[in-house]
Amino acid sequence: MSVKVRRSESLHWSPQPEAAAIIDALAAEFRDALPWLDRLGERMRSETGTRLVDWIDSIRLRDDRSLARRLADAGFTSLDVIGGSIWRHPGGDFPRIELKSDGRRAVFLQVESVADFLLIHGLAGDVPVSGDPLADVRLARTAVSETSECWIVERHGSRSPAPEDVTPQQAQAVLYHGEAFLLRKRHFPDIASGFDHASNLIAAAGAELGVSRACDLFFAAERAYWESRNRAARVQRSRQDFLGLGWANHDHHTYRSSRAHFRRLIQVLEQMGFECRERFYAGDTAGWGAQILEQSDCGIIVFADVDLSPEEVSGDFAHLPLPSRDTLGTVGLWCRLHGEAFLEAGMHHLECRFDFNAARDQLEAAGVSSMPPFTDLPYLRQAFTHGEIWPVAGWRIELLVRGGLITEEDADRFREEGAIGSHLEILQRDQGYKGFNQSGIDEIIRGTDPRTAGT
Repeated sequence: MSVKVRRSESLHWSPQPEAAAIIDALAAEFRDALPWLDRLGERMRSETGTRLVDWIDSIRLRDDRSLARRLADAGFTSLDVIGGSIWRHPGGDFPRIELKSDGRRAVFLQVESVADFLLIHGLAGDVPVSGDPLADVRLARTAVSETSECWIVERHGSRSPAPEDVTPQQAQAVLYHGEAFLLRKRHFPDIASGFDHASNLIAAAGAELGVSRACDLFFAAERAYWESRNRAARVQRSRQDFLGLGWANHDHHTYRSSRAHFRRLIQVLEQMGFECRERFYAGDTAGWGAQILEQSDCGIIVFADVDLSPEEVSGDFAHLPLPSRDTLGTVGLWCRLHGEAFLEAGMHHLECRFDFNAARDQLEAAGVSSMPPFTDLPYLRQAFTHGEIWPVAGWRIELLVRGGLITEEDADRFREEGAIGSHLEILQRDQGYKGFNQSGIDEIIRGTDPRTAGT
């Protein structure tokens, strides 16, 4: 299989205030033109701690030369299509903008399920859905005025503007492979066999449905498994489900991996269409780094964490074997306590986009507290919820003690109290900033290391 790898040296994300100003102004115009949308935006903030702008999938506007010049000046690039052009921003995280020669202006909001959204908002039976059940793309128009429209869209591995017909065979395959991912075996005496099993499931789904739809199904199952093991996730999911939104505001999915199996993790992700993006290093004290990967058809980003030295970060650590060590860093210890995140442990965290202050305050009121922010910049704010404590299997503790990898004091604490497992991460992006904080993570990761977290 051919894999495209984008080297970190070619990526330097920076805030894009001019482009953000255009998107913010357009969002405000749509809210002014569509009272239903404005009310929804208010409910998003007050009931879920999220911002309307973070749910925008795309925007359709009447073709206008002056607007096109403004988009170009702000860094957007265009692709000519029949009846207009499509504008994307390569340097920032912004909705796609379509300029068309005719028709109303429209804003499209992405949710996990159009049907769920219509049901929750009392629109079932009154608003038709475009696209068969289980289609890659489904749409429904929920508000209209003389000048503007609001559409709800769900996507499953497709950036297409319109749905395609679904055959009975395709529908059956979606259900079959979705359940296979949800119920996949995760506990194996031989870790390599666990990766092989997942890879075989992915290959089978890809053969019937295509790589991107298989990837979409896989990560829906990953979120469900993570959610089943994290109370903060369940609390926030219920809040977002109350508005029919689901997890469509996800920013990135984070896996922790042992050094021995990191290359295999990357291989399986690349099998699902991911491309390596920039590398991340948390600092000398933390002693770990990450390969960031992106699946552009699905809009999914993965943070793949592993114990690393500064020297290893500069090499192709994602594709070359990492030699074994006689010590464990934060990530390696987590994997020895709980298992590989790709297998029995599940994701270390899902990071979603929020109104940072509103989400933290509302979750606190719901009994979910968060740790001090590890990023507090004008264009990026991040904080973990306090970690879910998981019990640690006795045999795992004994192996660590016999290997001299933890102290007897650590072992006693893990037996009695368990160890930090997973988190929900609260994030707010502004000015279209697409990168991550390379300097602020060191201290907070020390706070999540089981040996120093007081758990």
